[in-house]
Amino acid sequence: MKRRFVPVLLLLVAALLLPGTTTPTKAEEGYTLRIASLVPEGSSWMKVLNAWNKTLKERTDGKLKLRFYPGGSQGDERDFVRKMRVGQLDGGVVTMTGMSMLIPAMNVLVLPGLLETYEKLDRVREKMAPEFGAMFEKEGFKLVGWGDAGKTRLFSAQPIKRPSEIKAMRPWVWKDDPIFVEFYQVIGASAVRLGVPEVYPALQTRMVDVISSSAITAVSFQWYTRVKYMTAHNSAIIVGGTMMRKDKYDELPPDLQAAFDSTAARAHEILNKVVRKEDEKAYKVVVDKGIQPVDAGDGKAEWDEAHKKVRDNLTGRMFPKSLVAAVTAAAKP
Repeated sequence: MKRRFVPVLLLLVAALLLPGTTTPTKAEEGYTLRIASLVPEGSSWMKVLNAWNKTLKERTDGKLKLRFYPGGSQGDERDFVRKMRVGQLDGGVVTMTGMSMLIPAMNVLVLPGLLETYEKLDRVREKMAPEFGAMFEKEGFKLVGWGDAGKTRLFSAQPIKRPSEIKAMRPWVWKDDPIFVEFYQVIGASAVRLGVPEVYPALQTRMVDVISSSAITAVSFQWYTRVKYMTAHNSAIIVGGTMMRKDKYDELPPDLQAAFDSTAARAHEILNKVVRKEDEKAYKVVVDKGIQPVDAGDGKAEWDEAHKKVRDNLTGRMFPKSLVAAVTAAAKP
């Protein structure tokens, strides 16, 4: 038995030493980054993200891939952040709700009435990029790129001209969105807290009859089919972006990091252009489908007052006054 075993053992050792028979290294196997999002499969967002993955694979000869989990298959954004922290996910394409779970001060970008145009938002993100990037790195994350999800409006079953009219309605609030939680408290409305996947069923049953959304989001999730009106004005831009664990990024060899960075920059540039254009189209689509825009008219002063109170209440509690001042200054041409 021993005489037969020795030759077999020697053959195994020799085989392991032959070229091409060694255990492949991580670099040889390649890297796959797992990234979750709420955006539906087939949406404008996913088309761009899938194109990004295709380009990245081609650029790296398949050594670096992106595996996206769309449509909330990994839960809500709170779940994304939790799974990233424990290593079950490497990244997430999220709205400000997910971003602010890491850095609450980032909510300054979606304060109502502060950055309601793309021009203002772009100036702030460009001028303050180093500061924002450092905030994420301090928490162990990398801000891969910014993304938008359209202009924030209120869609409703009844027309809303003034915020005080919402008190007689049942508004939805994303349970992890501190801005709209504060807004509804300021105007004295009783909001129904739900996760994004719960919104459509709630609209069907009339558990809620007011939702905050952009036109493109309302179309993507089919929310617009359950409402009749929307505010003609927008209070902010739905800001988001792609985040990933910094340690996963740091694991990548320099050549793969370079490929990732260049393709990510291009993908997010295209993403913002596409989404902004699609949001404008979606606005026209919902109007054509019978959704009536409601102009604030003489109710504008009431909106301005409510928005200012939200900003004042959160300043000093969620973000320092100095950050609000810096963002306000950066928004100027």
